[in-house]
Amino acid sequence: MKITSLTNSHVKEWVRLLTKKGRDQQSKYIVEGIHLVKEAINSANVKVEHVVYSYEKGVPSELLDYEEQKWISVSNDIINKCSDTKTPQGIFAIVHKRNWNDTLLFEGSALVVACDAIQDPGNLGTIIRSADAVGATGVVLGKGCVDLYHPKTVRSTMGSIFHFPIIQSDLDDMLQKAQNRSIQILNTSLQAESNFYETDLTKASWFIVGNEGNGVSQELDQYVSKQIKIPIEGTAESLNVAMATTIMLYETLRQRNYRNN
Repeated sequence: MKITSLTNSHVKEWVRLLTKKGRDQQSKYIVEGIHLVKEAINSANVKVEHVVYSYEKGVPSELLDYEEQKWISVSNDIINKCSDTKTPQGIFAIVHKRNWNDTLLFEGSALVVACDAIQDPGNLGTIIRSADAVGATGVVLGKGCVDLYHPKTVRSTMGSIFHFPIIQSDLDDMLQKAQNRSIQILNTSLQAESNFYETDLTKASWFIVGNEGNGVSQELDQYVSKQIKIPIEGTAESLNVAMATTIMLYETLRQRNYRNN
């Protein structure tokens, strides 16, 4: 199929996917760029509806072996209209959202990051990517978080969004379930007395990470088993939430898999 008109019905649907309302209504989102499109195609549990590419640029060489019936060629004007980036690569995919069962978050030595009102797409994407990298069980997104399917969030996950469990739910309910199962629930505080590196992370653990400006909301404090402090030896006032989360995740990985005998 080839589309040249900006008023084509497909194009109108794709443009709406640049908004949260459009993504929610269609239960789909846009994946831009050669790398992410290839990741989506190669992910067994991802339903790709269409791959859309510029007929003026042609199919990227990295994707020539993947071209199928569901591919649509369009003009550069259409690519630009449907793109969130300043310099589009000339290819994007329409992908269906995926739902995960939250049961796995409470099993065995679960390692979960619970995000409370994380608002920066880059931070959220980095947290998801880091959690995937260490083999965490999953990430939970509570109210106030930036949309998981925001184009910048999707790009920041670098493909983790396609195969890593990410669940959007009410944190109050989820943390209560974790607490009822005697799962350790931790959050960071500059005022905490407990050193993070002296905390036992080999047992099931959930980290609550909060809003960039306000931290974790007070109503979630009731579920915290222990407040911990990541030591800061220099003059920096604090750490970026994505950086702090990555540090916690990798210390957990070290304790579980790489502790000296």
